Amino acid sequence: MAAGRHIMRAVRVFEFGGPEVLKLQGDAPFPILKENQVLIKVHACGINPVDTYIRSGTYTRKPSLPYTPGLDVSGVVTGVGENVTSFKKGDRVFTHNTVSGGYADYAVASVDSVFPLSDKLDFKQGAAIGIPYFTAYHALFQKGSAKAGETVLIHGASGGVGIAACQIARAYGLKVVGTAGTEEGMDLIKKNGAHLVFNHRDMDYMTQLKNLADHHNIDVIVEMLANVNLANDLKLLGNKGRVMIVGCRGLIEINPRETMAKETSIRGISLFSASKEEICECAAVVLAGIEVGWLKPVVGREYPLEKVAEAHKDIIHNQGALGKMVLLV
Repeated sequence: MAAGRHIMRAVRVFEFGGPEVLKLQGDAPFPILKENQVLIKVHACGINPVDTYIRSGTYTRKPSLPYTPGLDVSGVVTGVGENVTSFKKGDRVFTHNTVSGGYADYAVASVDSVFPLSDKLDFKQGAAIGIPYFTAYHALFQKGSAKAGETVLIHGASGGVGIAACQIARAYGLKVVGTAGTEEGMDLIKKNGAHLVFNHRDMDYMTQLKNLADHHNIDVIVEMLANVNLANDLKLLGNKGRVMIVGCRGLIEINPRETMAKETSIRGISLFSASKEEICECAAVVLAGIEVGWLKPVVGREYPLEKVAEAHKDIIHNQGALGKMVLLV
């Protein structure tokens, strides 16, 4: 335990539901450190759309109640469990998952979910690495079979995963096309690796994309909002093209025939389903990207723990994401 503390601040969820079920408690139980685990003093924690799906109770992954949300934290190691030799007290780290939940003063994470945080990045940027960059690499290469020279369309590219996908795809030699909902978003994705950008709020943006697809094979689409875009995505793909579904918030009607002539495929993505080997590969790519310098997390809106419910509303309803939302602890 850190400095003999038995309680801490943490956001707790006692029932599944809307953002109002997120309760900040000043006397939450301190996480218990077990073998092969690391105790982290949290400085920042990423806010992800998946956090809202889990909280609502509609996601396939349902934690036991009550629970503390939060997967990708950054902070400083304050304790290590038995068998942990790769980290020591005082190390700056980030995670892509936690055992006890990251919306808290302290979090426990399995040692294989913890990685060193370079001095090149601050804690806010550290909280914008785990879920976005691991998900983007998993979608593009491990499940999307993307290759240098291919063209990728990233739908909703100005959010955390979108910017990560732009940076990774550009670094790996793909032609990168991105969409965003605002001028600021379009500027942001152009600065972060997109060769071409489109505004998905323009009336004729689908026509613009179809013109592009007619002249340039679109091989991979990274899709953040499949319930809106999937039917159109199938029309845009070239031969053997793949749609990678990263996000979806409802139902959509599609015509499966659209996949047949061009032998295209629709693939779902969940980092929770990635194997240990895949996570190790993601980590190696991410750490190399930080070292070489192409991986530069863009931090969007910042919220204190007290405003966590507002953050959960905003991530679903805001008009145009600009980087990764983070909680400051």
